[in-house]
Amino acid sequence: MTTVIPQQKSGTYTFASQPRAVPQRKKYRQDPALLQQNDPSAPYGNIMYDRRIVRGNTYAQHTLPANAQPDPIEVQRQQEARRRAVARKRAKDQLRPRSPEPVEGRKHIDVQTELYLEELSDRVEEADVQVQTDAFLDRPPTPLFVPAKTGKDIATQILEGELFDFDIEVKPILEVLVGKTVEQALLEVMEEEELANLRSQQRAFEELRNAELVETQRLEEQERRHREEKERRMMQQREVLKKERETADKIAARAFAQAYLADLVPSVFGTLNDNGYFYDPVERDVETGFMPWLMDEVEKQLGKSILSRTVLDSIIRDVVKERMAAYFELDHSVMDEERATETAQALVDQKLDGETQPTTESEKPAEETEAAEPVITTEEPETAGGEEEPKEEAEEPAAEPPAEGEEE
Repeated sequence: MTTVIPQQKSGTYTFASQPRAVPQRKKYRQDPALLQQNDPSAPYGNIMYDRRIVRGNTYAQHTLPANAQPDPIEVQRQQEARRRAVARKRAKDQLRPRSPEPVEGRKHIDVQTELYLEELSDRVEEADVQVQTDAFLDRPPTPLFVPAKTGKDIATQILEGELFDFDIEVKPILEVLVGKTVEQALLEVMEEEELANLRSQQRAFEELRNAELVETQRLEEQERRHREEKERRMMQQREVLKKERETADKIAARAFAQAYLADLVPSVFGTLNDNGYFYDPVERDVETGFMPWLMDEVEKQLGKSILSRTVLDSIIRDVVKERMAAYFELDHSVMDEERATETAQALVDQKLDGETQPTTESEKPAEETEAAEPVITTEEPETAGGEEEPKEEAEEPAAEPPAEGEEE
C-alpha cells in the first residue's frame, strides 16, 4: 500500500484542510451525491470512508513525496491486472453450466430449493431509533507524560543465525504453498471434468428432447390426417343418408297426397255442412232476431210481476202493523176499566163489612190488613193478565192478515 504524505518543513504535524465550523447533524441520512452538490467543501461525512485516514500498520508503508508522479509501469501493470480479472470473470460466466433453453411457450424461473422459504423483497426494512446522549463536557488539559525510570539497562549480543534459519523456517511455508497449489490444481481439473460431463449430459438431453419433439410432431400430423379423413368419410355418409331420407319422404308424401285427394271434395263439403257453414236463412233469422227479443220481453214481464208482489207485500206489512198497534191500545183500555171496577167493588164491600160487624179497636188492624189483602190478590192477576195478553194479541195478527188480505 502506497500513501502520499506531504513534505513538512518542521517536525510537528499540521492539519491539511482549513478549519471550519462543525455543521449541525440532521436526524436522517442524506444521499452522498446530494450532499456533495450542496456542500462541495465536505465530500466525506464519515471518517471510515475518508481517504486521508491511514489504516493498518504505518511502519510498513512506503512513503512518497507529495510532488512525486506515479510510475507508468505500475499504472500499466494495474490496468493489465484489472483487464485480466474482467476477462477471467467473463470466461467463468461463459463456462458456467446453464440449463437448456426452454421450449416455445415456456420460460425458466428462479425457484427456492431451501428447506425454509424466505420472502424476497426489493424494499429494505427500515426502523427509526432515537438515542439521547449526554451533553458534551469540556475536556481537561492533558498533562505531560513523563515516563518513570524503572529497572536497569541491559544489552544483549545476538549473532547471525541464532534466532532465524531460512532453510528451516521456509520449509513448512513452502510445503503449505506447494500443497495448496496442487490442491487448487486438482480442484480445477475436477471442476473442468464435471463441467465437461454436464455439457455432455446437456447435449444428450437436448438431442433426446429434439428427437421426442420431432416424434411428437409426426404423431400429431398423423393424427390430424386421420381425423380429417374420418370427418370427410362421415360427411359423405351423412350426405348419402340425407339424400335417402329425402327420397323416402318424397315418395311417402306423394302416396299420401294421392290417397288424401281422392275423396277431398266430398269430405270438405260434409265438414262444412257439419260445422254450420250451410244453413237455412229463416231458421237463422228466428234464432238470431226473434228468440232474443222474446226472451227480453219475458224478462221484463217477470220483473214487473215481481215488483208488484213486492209492493203488495210491503202494503200488507204496514196494515198489519197498524192493526196490531190498535189492538194493543184497545186491550190496555179494557184492562184499565176492569181494574178500576174491581177496585171500586172491593172498597164498597169493605165499607159494608165495617158497618155490619163492629169490631174492637184491637181487632181493627187485623181486619184492615185482611181487607187490604183482596186488593193485593186482585192486582196480581191483573199484572199476570197484562203480561200474558200481549202474547195472545201478538199471536192474533199472525192469523188475521189473510182475512184482511181477502177483505181488501
